[in-house]
Formats: sequence, C-alpha cells, structure tokens
Amino acid sequence: MTITVLFGAGADLWQDYHAALDAAFAGAGLDVDLGMEADPATVEYIVYAPGSPLTDFTPYTRCKAVLNLWAGVERITGNPTLTQPLCRMVDPAMTESMVEWVTAHVLRLHLGIDAHILGQDGIWRHEPSSPVKIARERPVAILGFGELGQACGRALMALGFPVTGWSRSPTELAGARCLSGAGALDAALSGAEAVVLLLPSTPETANILNARTLALLAPGAFVINPGRGPLIDDAALLSALDRGQVAQATLDVFRTEPLPPDHPFWAHPKVTVTPHIAATTRPVTASRVIAENVRRGEAGEPFLHLVDRKRGY
Repeated sequence: MTITVLFGAGADLWQDYHAALDAAFAGAGLDVDLGMEADPATVEYIVYAPGSPLTDFTPYTRCKAVLNLWAGVERITGNPTLTQPLCRMVDPAMTESMVEWVTAHVLRLHLGIDAHILGQDGIWRHEPSSPVKIARERPVAILGFGELGQACGRALMALGFPVTGWSRSPTELAGARCLSGAGALDAALSGAEAVVLLLPSTPETANILNARTLALLAPGAFVINPGRGPLIDDAALLSALDRGQVAQATLDVFRTEPLPPDHPFWAHPKVTVTPHIAATTRPVTASRVIAENVRRGEAGEPFLHLVDRKRGY
C-alpha cells in the first residue's frame, strides 16, 4: 500500500534530499509517494525543517509523525498547531563530523597549535622549561552527554583525556565520570580545563555558562561551543576572557546567525569564530533515518528519537 510522505522542508532542501529519500525508502522496502505538495488529508508523514513555509500542521489529520531533518527542534516544539509526534534527527554521519570537529579543536587548544601557525615572524621560540601538558593532565567536561556528547567523550578518552559528562538525565559511559541533574552541574565544571557544550537550547539551559559557572573552571580553561548559541552568556564569556579565567573560546554557534559583523567575538584575540560548520545533516545517511522511522510507524513500532515536548528535545 502506498504511503504518502510530504516533503515540507522547503524547495532548496528538496534538491538535496529528493533522490536520497527515494533511494532510502526503496531500500527499506517502502512504497512511498514523496512530494512537495499533497492533499493534507492524505499525508501520513511530514519531512520537516525549521524555516520552511509549512507552519500550520492542523490540516494534517492523518499524519503519524513529523520527521525533523535537524538535530535541533527548539524552533518547532512551541508551535501550537503541532500535535503529531515529532522526531529529531540523529544522523550517524553528522555524529562522526561532530566528533571530528570537537576532537580537532580540543587538540588544537590543548597543544597550543595556534601559536605556531599564526603570525610566524622568523623567530625560533623553544621553551623547554614549559612543556605542554599531555592529555591525561587536561580534564574535559562535556555538557550534554547524549549520543553526540558520548561519541565525543569516547574519542577524547581514547586520546587520554579524563572526561566528565553532564546531562539533565542520568547517563552511563564506561571510563567517563557521568553526572546528572542541576545539583551536579557545579561538580562537573569545577576544575575542568576544557568545556564542550553540546546541550539543546531550552529555557533550562539558557546561559548555562555564565559568570558564576565560568568561575568554576580551572584558570585558563578553554570553552568550545558547537551546540547552541544561547548556552553562553556572551558578556560573561568576554569578561572571563579579558581576565584570563578563560584562555580561549572556539565558538561555532551564536544567538544571532550569521554573527553580526560588529559583534565583539570577531575582533577578540582569544576567540575563534567558525560559521556553524561543526556538523551538518548528510542527505544519504539522514534519509535512511527518515525511512527507518516511516518503516517503524507502519509496523506499529516505537519511533526513533522521539521528542519529549516538556523537555524540549
């Protein structure tokens, strides 16, 4: 029996996903009528991305699930017309790219690589009296210890970094110190020499790195944020950088994107800005996740990565 799937993620993404979704549905043994237009009364699944023209889900009375193409769902969970189950994207290729980005920047800051590749001036600076720390001497805190956070944690632990993972709900990862709940946040940050932010953006996580929590880090710590811009109090971070409490911040996400040209992060000598490139959804692998969720819906099985509306992720 043919399954009607509406691609409600916009025309630009249709060009990237059309063929990949067709192939994924066929590979899953699904007979799917996929298109950008359909009678709302016939639509059984919606492939969605925030920012698309689709904002009113009320007419889609037969829709069994809305399948988001991105990991972040904060721009859709507040939509009052969305009553259907919502699934966020956990793309294995996106996880791999996030692990690569996080590991690269932790190593870059840990080894002080910038000092040797930026502004070379012909002067040989060898300082054997100040050896670089090795990984096991540099504790790393990861805030947000779900699938992405744990994948990054495994990679960093394989290099020798002691990892503390903090999340709102209890998690377990062999070899890592796992803490959870608001009461354990201070313990997770205390003495950390690097902090990686991989939390979702919710009212509870807004400004989770602020003047008070930044002061818990070891002096000269590194801040790495590929998660969400609102996780950091920008003014508090700039102050911590100016005082030396934070030695360097590498930021991939911001409250306003693109980051305005006059934002102080651009000019600050201790801030590295990257343009939201840490991890992107890959059409081929993401389409397989979409297809698997449609298969599950048709088989009466639980959906993967179902969003808890109360938590916001």
